[in-house]
Amino acid sequence: MPSPNVPTGSNFASVKLPAALVQQAREAATPQRRSVAGQIEYWATLGRIADETGLTVQEAREAIARYDARQRADEPLDESLDALETRFSQAETSGRLAQAVRNTVLNNRQQAAGDTRRAA
Repeated sequence: MPSPNVPTGSNFASVKLPAALVQQAREAATPQRRSVAGQIEYWATLGRIADETGLTVQEAREAIARYDARQRADEPLDESLDALETRFSQAETSGRLAQAVRNTVLNNRQQAAGDTRRAA
């Protein structure tokens, strides 16, 4: 039976969030040119990446930024907010984002190990 909060055929659902969280999202979203929903999705994605990979939030942010930079280098992209959110969602859904994060973690760990050996 479909949930009463999810219209049939919709990719969205309504949820109740504390007003303070929504206000924090609004404040964080403005300088990033995100919607409140987009900011909450971004936070959720960062949290999932950190939880699933063991990365810090900063490492996850850097991995996402590097992934986006590589994608931009391959082809000219529409830089509208909708286009950015669409590409991010596609990368997340396909698993490319998680794989890029894993690769970044591995590279960072290998680089750190090399730096430690050189310092010794």
